[in-house]
Amino acid sequence: MRTELISEAADPGRPNEDFAALAVPASGQGGALVVLDGVTPPPGNGNCLHSVHWFCARLGGALTELSVSRRDLTLREVLSAAIARTAEAHAGTCELSHPRTPQTTVVVARWSEATVEYLVLSDSVLLAEGPDGTVTALLDDRLARLPRASLATDAIVDATVRNKEGGFFTAAADPSVAARAVAGELPRTAVRALAALTDGATRWTETFHQGDWTQLFTYVREEGAAALVERVRVLEAADRADRAERGRPGRGKTHDDATVVFVRL
Repeated sequence: MRTELISEAADPGRPNEDFAALAVPASGQGGALVVLDGVTPPPGNGNCLHSVHWFCARLGGALTELSVSRRDLTLREVLSAAIARTAEAHAGTCELSHPRTPQTTVVVARWSEATVEYLVLSDSVLLAEGPDGTVTALLDDRLARLPRASLATDAIVDATVRNKEGGFFTAAADPSVAARAVAGELPRTAVRALAALTDGATRWTETFHQGDWTQLFTYVREEGAAALVERVRVLEAADRADRAERGRPGRGKTHDDATVVFVRL
């Protein structure tokens, strides 16, 4: 098995709100990956004492542990249990029902000798490559299907469409959101490699249109996860300069936290 993991903050002066982990159980059979992209709240909004970074570290740790220790649970059940565990850790000090309570996107993949299970919630991406090189994008596209008028900025989404019917869903404090995740399983023989990416890395495809999902996967496999993030940073800088030259407003985020996990099974 070959693995790569890179997670780079948008700004070295602030915490990285992404989380990534790879786990192989002590038995040596199978493994799991977890990728989260914390939702950056507007300044001063919400009634939680804890940062998005704290929340992602707690939830990501619980997801990683439960994915390998509780193989009897489905990934939706793993996510539900991890959210409940994390909520319990700060329910006594924070208003978890507030719409801006810390929250995150989620990607989890778990593999065994027989199957590859997957779960995706919100706009982080999981790509699966088959033995013939075919790449399948396993996506939760509800956010992408929203009218742009529903979005407050390029980076901050209006609370009226988050965790609401007709909108999109993130992992926050309600374990029942796990039922909203896109989840399923593939035969182990149908998956040669996996790549999980936060939207700071998928900008290569979704924002700068350098290639489709298959071309993105090929770039990571051939050039490496770090090379993809480095290329995105170059594209972001060029985009910022071009917008300034043309007198166009900048994006909501010039740079974003970028995470890539690659696993060749």
